[in-house]
Amino acid sequence: MNTKKSTLFSLLTLAVIMFLFACKGEQEAPSGENSTATVYYGGDIITMEGDVPQYAEALVIRNGIIEFAGASAEAMKKAGPGHKMVDLEGKTLLPGFIDGHAHFGNFGLQAVGALLLAPPDADCKDIPTLIQTLKDWNTPENRALTGWIFGTGFDDSVLEEKRFPTRHDLDQASAEFPIMITHISGHFAVVNTKGLEVLGFNAETPDPEGGIIRREADGKTPNGVLEELAAIPYMLQALMPKTQEGADRFFNEGQDMALSYGYTTAQEGRAMQNHELLASKADAGQLKLDVVSYIDYMFVDQYMGSKWNGKEYTGRYRIGGMKVTLDGSPQGRTAWRTQPYLLPPDGQGPDYAGYPAIPQDSTVQALFEKGFENNWQILVHGNGDAAMDQMIRALKPNVEKYGKGDRRNTLIHGQYIREDQIDAFKELDVILSLFPLHTFYWGDWHKQIIGDSLGNRISPVKTALNKGLNVTIHTDAPVALPNLMRVVWTAVTRTSRSGVIIGEAERLTPYEALQAITIWSAYQHFEEDQKGTLTPGKLADLVILDKNPLKVEPATIKDIQVMETIKEGKTIYSK
Repeated sequence: MNTKKSTLFSLLTLAVIMFLFACKGEQEAPSGENSTATVYYGGDIITMEGDVPQYAEALVIRNGIIEFAGASAEAMKKAGPGHKMVDLEGKTLLPGFIDGHAHFGNFGLQAVGALLLAPPDADCKDIPTLIQTLKDWNTPENRALTGWIFGTGFDDSVLEEKRFPTRHDLDQASAEFPIMITHISGHFAVVNTKGLEVLGFNAETPDPEGGIIRREADGKTPNGVLEELAAIPYMLQALMPKTQEGADRFFNEGQDMALSYGYTTAQEGRAMQNHELLASKADAGQLKLDVVSYIDYMFVDQYMGSKWNGKEYTGRYRIGGMKVTLDGSPQGRTAWRTQPYLLPPDGQGPDYAGYPAIPQDSTVQALFEKGFENNWQILVHGNGDAAMDQMIRALKPNVEKYGKGDRRNTLIHGQYIREDQIDAFKELDVILSLFPLHTFYWGDWHKQIIGDSLGNRISPVKTALNKGLNVTIHTDAPVALPNLMRVVWTAVTRTSRSGVIIGEAERLTPYEALQAITIWSAYQHFEEDQKGTLTPGKLADLVILDKNPLKVEPATIKDIQVMETIKEGKTIYSK
């Protein structure tokens, strides 16, 4: 049978199938021996196998596992009697999404707290709007969650005032109750005067190592802005729910948000005490998707020896390895660079180049050695090129001593990575999980603070891919919404808020961008044998989109909607 006749035969077969099963929605065939099989048909089914797009006419799943992907006639044979037909009605089916890096344990903060993101994600475009948003959120019910008024996602680079709010601004929202708002980077917090009092910060409080308490004109009085390790350890105090009811609300709304964006596997990319909450939800059978945590290096002695550490899930939860943070945020200008920022933050001189989270190389090398000794996968947060130099210096002696192995150590973010560093990471077998989302949210800002030439080279995913490195992309949610279609869009278009293209040569194709949140991310998490492609034998983790990202104009990829999320054959979200 020639190709044209074969195609015609398949189409005719599918037409008969559609007629027999009423052609619309889900229709269950007469019960039989193989009643658990489900056949998806009638849309674009992208298998994500191989380096070029491949489509299947039909997909058969049974008992949570993919059984077949291919021609419709063969699919019907595989399904057998008693199966269920699902007509995609022109929609697109893909493997479930796997974010290269996010903070799933904090999704609830974004889902529940005052949303301070700038347009198009929310409406916080200036400080008066921010203050009003906090006022509107300030109800007894909401305050009871943590004892604080809290909000997430403000962005000084986008606010009309182009500055951080201070305690004086937040005092306008409330002087009676403590307030904490977190920067979109996750590396800063701002508290009101009452919040400083509750945290115990005053003029005599010294800056901690790896952090800064910003001061007023007298050089002593805290102005409410807290950087890095002056902020992060205190976020838990202000943002952790006080009751089980509150914890349940945080968790449920955060999980539901992840499912609505097509997540079937989520990452908690810096687990601290919130590991205990995730573990308890796993024990209670309340996780609807898989969650893999990476334990902050300060907590590894406490948690890495637990039953959760390993490559197998228990109750849909596991610990995947250790997280080490080497510097801060590029958009917040705490990323550690080898060159000064062109626009230093308030209170800093012209030679300011950010700063390390862990100043001593020997400390970092010892942390890495702990990971190598225990065969833990290490995720390393590094944004500035000085931080990545430190990472390379600390990795080399450990690779020489213990060998490369199949460790899949991963650099997270890598905004200001140099090309020579990409080469070094290839030699060290490091995966790069880069962050092209920055090109939209902060591409214009980066070009102001580090210069046009360097600004165009942020998140050089295509260069890394061309050099043969394993790469993924990510949301870093709740830094931004966990909207993976927007991540794909930014990786493909690299268009800034102002409409400028940020590094055209670093654009991915739509297919490559989809690979980065499916099979490539599955590989990063040691799960490529179970997830990432529509291959028989893998888990039936699926997402259904209203449009095909490979067939729409690239500028419209961001508008594609998740219609259904399916975990091991069961629908866990539908629009």
